[in-house]
Amino acid sequence: MRLLLFGSLFPAMSRLVFSGMLLFGFAPHVAFAQAPVPVETTMENMLSAIQSDSLAAFVSSGDPAFKAGITEEIFDNISESLGSRLKQGYTAKFLTQLNQQGFTVYLWKLEFKDAGDDVLVSAAIKDGNVSGFWLR
Repeated sequence: MRLLLFGSLFPAMSRLVFSGMLLFGFAPHVAFAQAPVPVETTMENMLSAIQSDSLAAFVSSGDPAFKAGITEEIFDNISESLGSRLKQGYTAKFLTQLNQQGFTVYLWKLEFKDAGDDVLVSAAIKDGNVSGFWLR
């Protein structure tokens, strides 16, 4: 924000300062981060499984504990609450990844075409398998 305000007061000087920052590697951190393709694919497949009400597809990328922990009842609740909204259309925006307790946790924001509340998706991955998947 300061650069924008500075630029509006002193446009030529701000371009010079910003160009210098880029030249010397001091550019403001602008991240256009993306999850690794296999992780992105896994998340999309899990959301598709919710839409099609397929527990087997939903847990297919999970580790043994994840597969054992997602019961038909749990999955039915997820599918009932989110399936129809997913079918109407959504956009998934990757936010970031975190390292937590030996897992890499990936976060996405789901924005729905129905203009209802957004959902935060968290997927904990270890050794290429899903160990946790939360929808908030």
